[in-house]
Amino acid sequence: MKIEQIYTGCLAQGAYYIQSGNEAVIIDPLREVDSYVTKAKENDATIKYIFETHFHADFVSGHVDLAKKTGAQIVFGPTATTVFDSHIGKDGEIFEVGAVKIKLLHTPGHTMESSTFLLLDEEGKEKAIFSGDTLFIGDVGRPDLAVKSDLTEEDLAGHLYESLRYKIMTLPDDVVVYPAHGAGSACGKNMSSETWDTLGNQKKTNYALRADMTKEEFVKEVTEGILPPPQYFAKNAMMNKSGYESIDKVMKTGTVALDVEIFEAMANHEGALVLDTRHQSEFVKAHIPNSIFIGIDGSFAPWVGALITDLKQPIIFLADAGREEEVVTRLSRVGYDHTLGYLKGGIASWIAAGKETDSLASITPQEFESRLSESKLQILDVRKPGEYGAEHVDQAVTFPLDFINTHMSEVSADKQYYLYCAGGYRSVIASSILKSRGIHDLVNVELGFKGISQTGIKTTDFVCPSTIK
Repeated sequence: MKIEQIYTGCLAQGAYYIQSGNEAVIIDPLREVDSYVTKAKENDATIKYIFETHFHADFVSGHVDLAKKTGAQIVFGPTATTVFDSHIGKDGEIFEVGAVKIKLLHTPGHTMESSTFLLLDEEGKEKAIFSGDTLFIGDVGRPDLAVKSDLTEEDLAGHLYESLRYKIMTLPDDVVVYPAHGAGSACGKNMSSETWDTLGNQKKTNYALRADMTKEEFVKEVTEGILPPPQYFAKNAMMNKSGYESIDKVMKTGTVALDVEIFEAMANHEGALVLDTRHQSEFVKAHIPNSIFIGIDGSFAPWVGALITDLKQPIIFLADAGREEEVVTRLSRVGYDHTLGYLKGGIASWIAAGKETDSLASITPQEFESRLSESKLQILDVRKPGEYGAEHVDQAVTFPLDFINTHMSEVSADKQYYLYCAGGYRSVIASSILKSRGIHDLVNVELGFKGISQTGIKTTDFVCPSTIK
């Protein structure tokens, strides 16, 4: 038997490859599926099942494409409905894979169809669980994403409590927990950076598995401090229920090299959004006016999903040479399938063609300290509310990037703003959005709060984020 965790750090997402004999299964595949097909082929195996722990909200799963390419059966948990061919499993149903078995445990709570898949080895021993968003390392799934008129987040949290107590915590302590996400995902609020653990250790360390915890205490704790979900979550879940465009077609359309004139015409006359995916330092020096920066080397896809509100928005982009396919792939993972191509030759070809460029003022933390000592500045802290609450520059106003679209009325084109984040990535994203909306007098603080903390700039007293309500 072979168990492989395929962890994608930029999405904080874990997919799984399990093989026994000549049969394999994939659990929670990412949108691009050729690597799974190749892996099975290299191991002389046939992919028999594609298990989906739930209708993922934070990425588009590759189940539909993978089923078409392999003939494997898609399996969802009880209560799921799909418009494509799939098997809706029953609680306790057994699936045979080579010499091992996989048992479906219906574990509603994060969503009502949420299921955990229990792996039984060749001797029938309970070996591992693939827990989706039911149980994370250090946390459990948020219970507010599947709220309906007849189902509150407290109702869902109650279901989650019972799923954990009666389906998961009764399993042996040496069972290995393989979750769908880790730290950085918005599907929980306190996830560990570890990507697996034993169930016994989670019973000791995970706040939500505390042995003496009542249902009322559980509901209160898991529903407190949840930030509103990113706007794309519901849209990705709907794509996972209803199907989507072939990834091969998305890649073919999105990786077209566009010369300067066509690129400009698409931006000016077809309403295509210009997305700059280079490093923030390159964007600061020179970029196409009104383009939006979201660097490929940060949490690219989640930020695209959070900030570009229309999944059908036509997108054209700038990328470092050789990374064009990567950009289109990562856009497709969160449902942005309308990418129309990239600027051939990058910003150099734009400049060589005599086209206008813009730049962003950027200063070191030391220069920021100097200017602060001389005058009062308008300072925007674009980190998450929890980061701001923990510690921030004394004069700074919270202006979280996550919710920038709903806070635009708080800034004025007549004022100058200094922006900082944690390390200098999010502040450039925020600056690009503000500039595209006509707010141009901006100064980015390089290295963000990390750099600021090395200066004498006055900050608020530190408060541990876990104590912030």
